[in-house]
This record gives sequence, C-alpha cells and structure tokens, in this order.
Amino acid sequence: MRHTAHVDELVERARRLAAGPRRGILGVCGPPGVGKSTFARALVDRLGADAVVVPMDGFHLHDDVLAALGRLQRKGAPDTFDVDGFRALLERLREGGDRPVYAPAFDRELEVSLAGAIPVLAEHRLVVTEGNYLLLDTPEWRGVRACLDECWFLTADDEVRRRRLVDRHVRHGRPWEAAQAWVEATDEPNARLVGKHRVRADLVIDQADLPAWMAG
Repeated sequence: MRHTAHVDELVERARRLAAGPRRGILGVCGPPGVGKSTFARALVDRLGADAVVVPMDGFHLHDDVLAALGRLQRKGAPDTFDVDGFRALLERLREGGDRPVYAPAFDRELEVSLAGAIPVLAEHRLVVTEGNYLLLDTPEWRGVRACLDECWFLTADDEVRRRRLVDRHVRHGRPWEAAQAWVEATDEPNARLVGKHRVRADLVIDQADLPAWMAG
C-alpha cells in the first residue's frame, strides 16, 4: 500500500487496468461521506467510453426486508447489503462477454435500489465500483476484494466528512437533529469499521489533494 494524489498518475493507472486481456475491475473504498461517488464519476469521466461506474449501494436490502430482520435502524451497516449478490455481479462482470450486463443503482431520494439501471456493455473495459466495505476482511466480504484487480482507499478530513453526511441526510428529508443523530449512531461506527481495513488497499488517496477534480 502506498499513498498518491496525482491525478494523471491515477488516470494512467486506471487506463492500464482497462487495457488488460480481460475487463478490469477497480474498487474505490472509504468511509461514509468521503466522496467515493464523486471520485468514481470524475475518474470515469477522464477515462471516457471504456469505463463505467457500478456502485455497491445498488445492493442495499429493501427497507421492508431490513425491518423484518430488525436492521432498519442500522441501514448502511455491512449486514444490510446483499453481499452475495454483489459478489456474483462482480464475478459475472469479470467474465466479460458480448452481451450487456445490467447492474442495479441506488436512488438516494427514494432510498431504494433500482434493478437493471446501469448497462455494462462489452466495450466497457473497466468497471469502477465504489462502496464502504470493499476491503472488509470478514468471511462474507472477502470474496468481494478477490474480484477487484485493485482497490483504492479515499480519505478526507473527518469534520468535513461528517458535515457532508449531515447535509446529505437533511437534503433527503431528515430534520437536522435527526440527521446528526443518525450520523453519530450509524454512519460513524461504520466509518470506524471501514478505517480498520484500509491497510488492504493498493493506494490511499486524500481527496483534499484533488479539490478541483472532486468538485467536478
């Protein structure tokens, strides 16, 4: 594991993954609110038509399922995702082939996964997948890391990250006090868990070193 923050180096490294004999899969990992989605989109924009983003969040379990399991108040924790479905999709994407693969997306406004929302085409030589738990070293999640050619870990100032999370929850309908309580009770324990596994990353990137890029 090493640290880097040079945009051209990141883009070139991703291009090498796209140029391999089979489709490459690059993971972008980090705690909640760090900017993974923004980073992944910015990277794919630089790479062009050869790359596509497939987020882990498309595998959130539905709220009704989480309620039945008693996990709704922990939505976003590792056991609130369909990890086996996510791993199976990554394995299918690695196989490549001529037929499109349709991956799910996650609608933050509705708080639901949308099946078949992201077409991964034969010409997509690199899939960038982003999520909190790509590096989690547990029996359920180790298979996800095994599907990734590389995984980069994104960091940010914790105060900035927590403020982003509160603002995000408010934008999506929570009162400010409830948003702050959710961040402290749910998002931050998840962030601490994610941080414990950063040593498994190939690169660690401080998004504060990429302000123009991360701003889109």
